[in-house]
Amino acid sequence: MKGLTPKKFIIGVAVALVFLVALASGAIADRLFGIKPLDYFIPRREAGFRVGTLEQKVITEESVVIDVAEKVSPSVVTVSIETPARKVLEFNPFGGGISQRIEGGTPQDIGTGFIASSDGLILTNKHVVSETDAKYKVITNDDKEYEVKQISRDPSNDIAILKIDAGGVNLKPVELGDSSNLKVGQFVVAIGTALGEFRHTVTTGVISGLGRGITAGSLYEGYVERLDDVIQTDAAINPGNSGGPLLNSAGQVIAINVAVAQSAQNIGFAIPINTVKEALGQFKQTGKFPAKPYLGVEYQMISKQSAILNDVPEGAYVVSVIAGSSAERAGIEENDIITKMGDTQLSEENTLAAVISGKKPGDTISIEVWRPRPGASGLEGDDETTTLSATLSEYTE
Repeated sequence: MKGLTPKKFIIGVAVALVFLVALASGAIADRLFGIKPLDYFIPRREAGFRVGTLEQKVITEESVVIDVAEKVSPSVVTVSIETPARKVLEFNPFGGGISQRIEGGTPQDIGTGFIASSDGLILTNKHVVSETDAKYKVITNDDKEYEVKQISRDPSNDIAILKIDAGGVNLKPVELGDSSNLKVGQFVVAIGTALGEFRHTVTTGVISGLGRGITAGSLYEGYVERLDDVIQTDAAINPGNSGGPLLNSAGQVIAINVAVAQSAQNIGFAIPINTVKEALGQFKQTGKFPAKPYLGVEYQMISKQSAILNDVPEGAYVVSVIAGSSAERAGIEENDIITKMGDTQLSEENTLAAVISGKKPGDTISIEVWRPRPGASGLEGDDETTTLSATLSEYTE
């Protein structure tokens, strides 16, 4: 070939090798890092496309939260309480004598709820509206206030229904979802009046656990609220969020926010909406919630380890017996240990409350009781086990 010197030939071969190496490196980079060979030669077009894709993904995730908040916020209300005004005396130990202040008498935001029907049914937690001598009202996100005319509390769950008179306003109810197929890691949105101060606060997170059991209230499990099969979430839930909705990405309510774990971070709990729908359905049909069976004892469970250490049987230690209750009529006494109900041996797994919850008011059940009997000197005597019979009554507040 005329004019092709050895020097030019060598330069040409070197350029070709460099080009082939660049292409090969691009193929490897594509495999390892998703970078196309042409990224080296057309950086603006390809890099711009990739940045645009990333931005589009972020915008989509933000849009889900924005859409849910805009869709559901008109259906979320703040629950406010007004207790009777009363004088409270305070003594100053460092001088100044006794002072006086007025407590109550002014409205205070305490919780959240959401509209369940266009005619004015509001769902919230029972503990939000637990004070029977107080006045309640709800405030919508457009700051309209409605007085609560009637409160119905579910004795079996921490659920309450508030009835308001909307005065002809067509309220927008939420869409109730399905909590039977929830998955750990599923995205959720919570809306509520955080800390009883910040209305319509929106937080996000995931479902971090399913099938949890929580106990809230007094040390004695006989009269605390025991909630089973609740949902755990890391969406920020604070005091004041109680009664508010936990929502999926479609804006459907999948649970009612109910509690936050003390001394923990980002651990909140919510009642599955299917539990709520079942109670709500019966309420709409009969005007009341399902009846709850009631024995009438305050008790504390004795674990197997505690039972061995104290030389007593495992079971429910009776702290007190409610006057006029089924327990009193059956002959149950303070300091008794209920070891068995029907065919079920009581334990930390099979608590007294759990066994009773599976019964109905009016059911008669045999109760095995271990009873300590002091001797003639007041010291240890012969303990005895006896079987009693109790007819469960209906729980009333």
